[in-house]
Amino acid sequence: MKGMVFTELLSMAEHALGEDAVDDILDTLALDSDGAYSAVGNYPCGELMRIVGAISEQTAIPVPDLQRQFGQWVHGRFVEGYPGFFADKPNALAMLDAIENEVHVEVRKLYPDAELPVFEVEWHGTRALTMTYRSERPLVPFCHGMIEACVAHFGEPAEIAVTEFGDAAARAARFHVRLTG
Repeated sequence: MKGMVFTELLSMAEHALGEDAVDDILDTLALDSDGAYSAVGNYPCGELMRIVGAISEQTAIPVPDLQRQFGQWVHGRFVEGYPGFFADKPNALAMLDAIENEVHVEVRKLYPDAELPVFEVEWHGTRALTMTYRSERPLVPFCHGMIEACVAHFGEPAEIAVTEFGDAAARAARFHVRLTG
């Protein structure tokens, strides 16, 4: 997993808890990386999940809720760092539809070794779509948070329903998104 995900998680945690608290959390974990991450490095997803679990224990925020918050945080960072992806999109649905065939194409150019989730989009008219998410990583709630933040970014109300499928490891889901405004 790309180090950018780790650095953003720690940045979000430091923003909420303070640097000392995050250092204390990392000190309690026996991590192969010793809690030092480079945005361009690669690290095991298991380490990320252990950090999320430790932050969850410290804050009493359930892991799925913490992942959703993190997805919202990362979306905000993407908007800041890559505004061009959002500029020509008329609404959240268009942006969501562009993830696999625009955003991920560019990510692969920058990081050929990136292991990205797969998104399949099925449109239901012009105001609704279903995104099928598949990943080797248990990050369905993170993806949910990213979708929520995308909808909020475009400022048009929407209903988002999530149906997980496959095993119980939160690695596959269908997100049904319908604009309501």
